Amino acid sequence: MTQKRKIIAGMSAVAAASLILTGCGGGGSSVDADGNVVIELAQWWEPELPDGELRGLIDEFEEQNPGIKVELLSGPYASTREQLVTGAASGTMPDVVGLDGSWVNDFAKQGAITDLSALMSEHDYDDSTLASQVEVDGATYMVPAVNFVYPLYTNDTLLADAGVDEPPSSRTEFAEAARAITESGNASGTAMPLSLETPSGVQNQVMSWLWASGGSMLKDGKPDLTNEGVADTIEYFDELYQDGVFAPGAFTMKEQDMVEEFTNGRVGMMVDSLAHLTMIRESNPDLEFSISALPAEDGYDGKRGIPYASWGLGIAESSEHKDEAWKLFEFLMSEEANAELASMAKAFPGNTESVPDFVEDDELMATAFEIYQAGYPANEFTGLPVAEDLMRQMNEQFQSLLEGDISVDEMLENTQESWSAEF
Repeated sequence: MTQKRKIIAGMSAVAAASLILTGCGGGGSSVDADGNVVIELAQWWEPELPDGELRGLIDEFEEQNPGIKVELLSGPYASTREQLVTGAASGTMPDVVGLDGSWVNDFAKQGAITDLSALMSEHDYDDSTLASQVEVDGATYMVPAVNFVYPLYTNDTLLADAGVDEPPSSRTEFAEAARAITESGNASGTAMPLSLETPSGVQNQVMSWLWASGGSMLKDGKPDLTNEGVADTIEYFDELYQDGVFAPGAFTMKEQDMVEEFTNGRVGMMVDSLAHLTMIRESNPDLEFSISALPAEDGYDGKRGIPYASWGLGIAESSEHKDEAWKLFEFLMSEEANAELASMAKAFPGNTESVPDFVEDDELMATAFEIYQAGYPANEFTGLPVAEDLMRQMNEQFQSLLEGDISVDEMLENTQESWSAEF
């Protein structure tokens, strides 16, 4: 495969973690009374988009593909993952699934999601237009439909009230701004979602700062958590936490809680996905805010790693209607439909030939695109074995550090040891 960037997820010898069946809706396709094949698309995207937009795109697919109907199974990110975990364990995963890159290795090892490379070959699909693919042991199991960068959001009013003229670009400037906002008494300087239930805060709001300064937590594909760059990043956040600049409840806070705090003016700065841009604007049209690149280490002048996440597409291995599921996959990755999806999501398209309309129409998105072009995509958790468990293991140690129970060195040594057992 040429003219595309691959994200390779090597297969680990570690067995997949056992998954507990808790029961859920969905799973299995059917034929309705009119003889239409009904397939399910499970995702967390619809709640994050303007009302009716995803359904409208699916209606276009149904018009172009008579005899196929699509049922949207929509819910928050965490609920969608729980549904897919249950479906993977029971063999009832919905036909087409929205995937996060951190889930792919586990689902592929379980045999829950199908080999897309084989389907592409079967249908003579030209994959040269795909911006990226997530592979496990040389086969594609997920294709990112759209990609979101994680910039720094800053509340313009709170910064101004705290005497800060512009968004911070270095770690020192960020720390000073966070303290100034907190000391003003109107809001917390920043927020850190460290819920163990959804531990992605370790990826999106902690390690992203390492990547922004060109650092890495891996060496030759294996954990390298005791290096100086990781230690400096963790120590930086420990100092900020001890300074009291984080919003209360960090240890149980989820990403959506952080977004709500920012949207309501109770947090001055946050690192968050562009996927929430529309929701923030609709929830509080009067909120004046900016986005900028993540602050880097003082003095760093290299390219900044841009944390990102994807709305990925996969197909269930258990689907009874893979031909119809493939048609939906192919439609969503087509030039026109993918441009529509990227435009409504305020994200960068997964089809390299798609051109979203927001770059010229939306000043904040134009800024985000400039940030994206100036740096490079960075998310070292993508494709790792048991990626969410790795985040959770680090999160547990990080919380112990913040509570003063262990040192930075102890935290990283403990995490290094637990991670190494998974590789």
